[in-house]
Amino acid sequence: MNGKNRADIKIGALVDIVLKKDQRAGTLTRGHVKRILTNSSTHPHGIKVMLTENDAVGRVQKIVSE
Repeated sequence: MNGKNRADIKIGALVDIVLKKDQRAGTLTRGHVKRILTNSSTHPHGIKVMLTENDAVGRVQKIVSE
């Protein structure tokens, strides 16, 4: 599942995100969703979330598990 639909992302889900500093390289960071930051129902570049592990903020590229 991709991370473009807000309804697909749940708090605590394991996701791969791309951080702002890693957008050019495409490096992904894996973690559990702490907060969903995007208010709209969809976003073409992925829904912005905060991870629980290190409070990293980025856009969801892939939902690994719910």
